[in-house]
Amino acid sequence: MQGYISRAVEAELQSCLRDFPAVAILGPRQCGKSTLAKAVPKKLDRAVYLDLEDPADLAKLKHDPSLFLSAHDNDLICLDEIQRLPDIFAHLRSVIDRRGCNGQFLFLGSASLDLIRQSSESLAGRLAYLELTPFLQSEVATGQRKYWLRGGFPGSLLASSDRGSQRWRANFIRTFLERDIPQLGIRIPALTLRRVWQMCAHNQGQLLNSSQLGSALGVSHTTLRSYLELLCGTFMLRLLQPYAANVRKRLVKSPKIHIRDTGILHTLLAIDNYDDLLAHPVFGASWETLVIENLIALHPDWEPYFYRTAAGAEVDLVLVRGQRRIAIECKASTAPTVSRGFWTALDDLKADEAWIIAPVEANYQIKENVWVKNI
Repeated sequence: MQGYISRAVEAELQSCLRDFPAVAILGPRQCGKSTLAKAVPKKLDRAVYLDLEDPADLAKLKHDPSLFLSAHDNDLICLDEIQRLPDIFAHLRSVIDRRGCNGQFLFLGSASLDLIRQSSESLAGRLAYLELTPFLQSEVATGQRKYWLRGGFPGSLLASSDRGSQRWRANFIRTFLERDIPQLGIRIPALTLRRVWQMCAHNQGQLLNSSQLGSALGVSHTTLRSYLELLCGTFMLRLLQPYAANVRKRLVKSPKIHIRDTGILHTLLAIDNYDDLLAHPVFGASWETLVIENLIALHPDWEPYFYRTAAGAEVDLVLVRGQRRIAIECKASTAPTVSRGFWTALDDLKADEAWIIAPVEANYQIKENVWVKNI
């Protein structure tokens, strides 16, 4: 495929297609799911692709899906924007069991909560999930500053100019609010959800205070929570949970707010260029988000948290797998330094290793199992 950029998740997708009857790729709109889905099955020489936002493709399954499915009994069938036809899952269970083989279906969805709810009820044990994010830094040859400013959405990152990138992101936000959300059957005024999104941008990297944010927006904290869950479920927002280590410390219990793509964050805050970013109060939190989203995506089998105590011990990200812990601090400086709270947190966590992630030219070690690295 001309112009195709390989994705880190591609090998995992191939493996899941070999091991499961169905695979679902979840991720935000316009992050490259369709491009990936068209590229990978093409190598299998037995794939059929349907875009359920296309009325002609939707009609093939809307009324009597068994006719279409039986005509492609030996093909891998890819259904894009599967949340447009959630009732299909109940029908697919019998088809999958009748076929009795792996690699039958590939689903693409941009609304995780709805997709998981429908599929988990109907296809339990038959379906593997993968998340596709916008481009990771390791997937593209773009310089770090450009990647940081524009974010990882292909339409934004690969635009011919910063102005074109900014225009793409502004249109993405408008389309998401005015078209994508209503298509999910959710009736929230676009202006209301935009205000919530922008309020999150102004609180990037900070602890969530639902009562305070709800009051500022004129809604109850429970209503605010429902808006935040919607943004999380459509991959626009991450509420990073605190790590409750088995230590006798007074721990922070509120999650931290992260708009997941730095380009979208910058557009919501009217940051147009790198100089604007350098001068903006969100500068450090933006770098923190860039690091966190890349590292979480590169460690899909690890659980992500942050760690903070009332006494000031803190690390920005803790990756946990079983008894193993990696502590990560994010510093937007070419000469990063860390506070005493960082070292206290390492002792609390008994971390196996620690990384200080900064925009440095080369990695170097500052203490046993403690490294300064770039992403």
